[in-house]
Amino acid sequence: MKIALWQTKPRHTITEALEALKNATAQAAENGAELLVTPEMFIGGYNIGEAQVRRHAMQSDSVISKLHGIAITYKTALIVGMANNSDQSPTNSCIAINAAGKILGKYDKTHLFGDVDRQQFIAGTQLSKIVTLNGWRIGLAICYDVEFPEVVRALALSGTDLVVIPTANMTPFDSVATRLVPARAEENAVYMAYCNYVGREGEFSYNGLSCICGPDGNDITRGDTQNEALLYADLDHTILAAARRTQTHLRDRRQDLY
Repeated sequence: MKIALWQTKPRHTITEALEALKNATAQAAENGAELLVTPEMFIGGYNIGEAQVRRHAMQSDSVISKLHGIAITYKTALIVGMANNSDQSPTNSCIAINAAGKILGKYDKTHLFGDVDRQQFIAGTQLSKIVTLNGWRIGLAICYDVEFPEVVRALALSGTDLVVIPTANMTPFDSVATRLVPARAEENAVYMAYCNYVGREGEFSYNGLSCICGPDGNDITRGDTQNEALLYADLDHTILAAARRTQTHLRDRRQDLY
């Protein structure tokens, strides 16, 4: 399966974000991508204040309908970061939609980072369910979630082949993308797709470094720290199986000790 990560700048209206997403999806589809991934909270921006997040969350049903149309038009699956409405505060969420426009799953960020997250969102209450796309079992996480090894380990134990992580990571936390994401891939023998912003948003300077890491922990593709880009990688079940024959951490765990 060929996937594309869209390393891009934040866009602060829903209309602008959807239009840009439509254009990026068209380009990704033309280049053969079966799945396009956006950064965290792509639909309308991340660091935009509690009131604006609430306004965006109230439009989540309309946004999902538009995403449905984009997926169908370009015959491309999407995993998109957005605010989702809830009975309490909005959730920082991502939604997975297949190329036929069917919603495969939604995930609400479970580990909130810093004041911005905690002021704008309520934390999710469960880890991602596994969604299946084109023969691949996909688990979802968002940004800070990946810094907790238990999250990716739990997804791997549930049978995940690929963990997709929309993110809004900023300087000076480059080591998340360059050290932690590859380590999560290698220790769990899974593909990792980490999709970040570039540019500024309020006090945040986003540091890019979006990457797709193979199940051996090595980069297949990686963005720089400043430029927008569509980053592509082909996932291969044969490579995944080979990694799992030699990287035996999951079956060698001493569960009796912890």
